[in-house]
Amino acid sequence: MTTAAVVGGGPNGLAAATVLAAAGVDVTVHEAAPTPGGAARSAELMVPGVVHDLGSAVHPLAVLSPALAGLDRFGLRFAWPEVDLAHPVHGGPAGVLLRDIAATADRLDDLHPGDGRRWRAAFGPVADRMDRIVSDVLAPPGSPGVSPTGCPPSGPLAPAAWASTLRFGLRAALPAASLTHLWRSPQARALVAGIAAHAFTRLDRPLSAAPGVLLTGAGHAAGWPVAVGGSGAVTAAMVRRLESLGGRVVTGSPVRDLRGLDADLVLLDTSPAAASALLSRSGTPVPAGWDRAYRRFRHGPGVLKVDFVVRGEVPWSDAACRRAGTVHLGGTAREVAAAERDCVRGRMPDAPFVLVGQQHLADPGRSAGDLHPLWAYAHVPHGWAPPAGADPLAVAGTVIRRIEEFAPGFRDVVVDLRVRTPRDLERENPNLTGGDIAGGASDAVQLLRRPTVRDPYSTGVPGVFLCSASTPPGGGVHGLCGWFAAHRALREL
Repeated sequence: MTTAAVVGGGPNGLAAATVLAAAGVDVTVHEAAPTPGGAARSAELMVPGVVHDLGSAVHPLAVLSPALAGLDRFGLRFAWPEVDLAHPVHGGPAGVLLRDIAATADRLDDLHPGDGRRWRAAFGPVADRMDRIVSDVLAPPGSPGVSPTGCPPSGPLAPAAWASTLRFGLRAALPAASLTHLWRSPQARALVAGIAAHAFTRLDRPLSAAPGVLLTGAGHAAGWPVAVGGSGAVTAAMVRRLESLGGRVVTGSPVRDLRGLDADLVLLDTSPAAASALLSRSGTPVPAGWDRAYRRFRHGPGVLKVDFVVRGEVPWSDAACRRAGTVHLGGTAREVAAAERDCVRGRMPDAPFVLVGQQHLADPGRSAGDLHPLWAYAHVPHGWAPPAGADPLAVAGTVIRRIEEFAPGFRDVVVDLRVRTPRDLERENPNLTGGDIAGGASDAVQLLRRPTVRDPYSTGVPGVFLCSASTPPGGGVHGLCGWFAAHRALREL
């Protein structure tokens, strides 16, 4: 029987292991941490019964991903907030993303006539064909096409599908800052810029609109849901499915030398640098071409993560924010772009872009009475560190001040908090290099070369493959990096 070892038990490692196990391969996943999941884990951090997501929190692509399809049979359930996303701006109502594109467009038309029509023209075709976009856009060249059911698409693309995929490509190729000018109201422009900022890159560069167009289309196709019980529920369901196929996960099992694995195939859910170091220690360094690619691979900005326990609700000034699962705090589109530019340049922004997650609105079981978890992080430069000996409350002030700007009195509802700097995040999860939660910089160069132009999953060493978020299509709890890497590894057999 063919055997395989997967190093790293995050969503991509587990997705890769599942593909191999379904093909009849005997698979073992080795996870160094006490629990699997990587960025998809949850825990009661401060108050019993109050469940916090330790990494990823909202999952628009998880619902659409073939790598996660069918996990409802293993206990995974999703829940949707009333409002998927709100982006408040000073001097007016917030920009709002709803799952219903018509309702989103109507709200935008109320802000400026014609903005709703422009929104539907920009994102409607993308939302209508998200299955094809997942198959044809997110898959790297030469990878097997997939649909949200996990089956290869059959037949040629219909003209409507070609048109929607082309429209996605035309929008995605733009700088996000240019895309925002399609709309007239500051709310619509800020909404687009905030979603694009999920890419952790400069918004005035080509292709910077791509992640925003994808996430907006996914929002209208499937919403921005949360996993019931916490993001760790995604991991738990993936583990159960893998075990049902005969695979196994071993925790507390760091791998320092591949020679001890005795496996026909090895898949590495690690950064390119970690993969190169592991192969060198194992006596099979990566060939020169791959070594150059791995050495020039760049990581993007980091995050300063703050988890809060709040009593009652956050006192948002805007009513839509009180019902939103996700709130973007970045001000106008111009302010969002300026903050992202500062982070890429290594400068701490005066007013960083902050994301706030209110998962308990869709999933009340995460709360304990009137105590609720609040998930937040600010975009900061790669590897940013506060002054030595800084008080955690002072460090958290970067995020608290931003929330207070749109929710006066927020400090009064905070019961407890926990701060994680980029260095803390990397120490707890080595894949989060410098606090980079996206698996690598997402500028135009690395969107096309992640981490190599040729065969991005191969390490150049026979039988050893890279399956982490540093490979296409990049970061996010969707498992597609592992999915495509495992199919590539199976071709080796």
